[in-house]
Amino acid sequence: MTKPREKETDEGIQDSFVVKHYDEMMRNSRNKGYIYTDEIIELGIGDGRALEIGPGPGYLGLEWLKNTGGTRLTGLDISADMVKVAVKNALEYGLEDRAEYVVGNAMALPFDDGVFDAVFSNASLHEWDDPVAVFNEIHRVLKEGGKFYISDLRRDMFFLVKFFLRLQSKPKEMRSGLDSSLEASYIEEEVRDILHETKLEKFNITKNPFSIKIIGNK
Repeated sequence: MTKPREKETDEGIQDSFVVKHYDEMMRNSRNKGYIYTDEIIELGIGDGRALEIGPGPGYLGLEWLKNTGGTRLTGLDISADMVKVAVKNALEYGLEDRAEYVVGNAMALPFDDGVFDAVFSNASLHEWDDPVAVFNEIHRVLKEGGKFYISDLRRDMFFLVKFFLRLQSKPKEMRSGLDSSLEASYIEEEVRDILHETKLEKFNITKNPFSIKIIGNK
């Protein structure tokens, strides 16, 4: 039986010590090839202007920019410290002219209606204080026909998969954060119930051993 969901945080990662280690962990994942954008691009999210919600240190979006042409990225994170790290990493990638990062809350996106061709996010869904509000904001800022891709950990992950993830989480200081993120993550039935309360109508939910993914368009 899957444990009940336990809320982690609705303020993102704010502590500068944790931000430093989180950036190190995600950089290690990037270097090992664990941050890949093939699936996002194959879904047709490969041109125009994209919004990334909760980019953290920015590696997913920056890898997406690196593997696409003529694209632009706006990253929105609730943590000012994370935004600073993402800006630094964009400079390191040489993509500062195509990437911008802003501090904000996804429940009230500071953008006009219908300005993005795509919205994507990884590992932030479990931190959204009001996921219905965030999904409705995604609907609002997407252009007609715009695509979205939201992925996160799944709480009903098999225990051996969870054990493997903990082993791969380096530095080891991040393992407690992984545990709390897993406890706050959703299962498919919960995600489906949330989406049925939103303005998004065209979506598909898929799973793999590690994560749950929501793919669709406006």
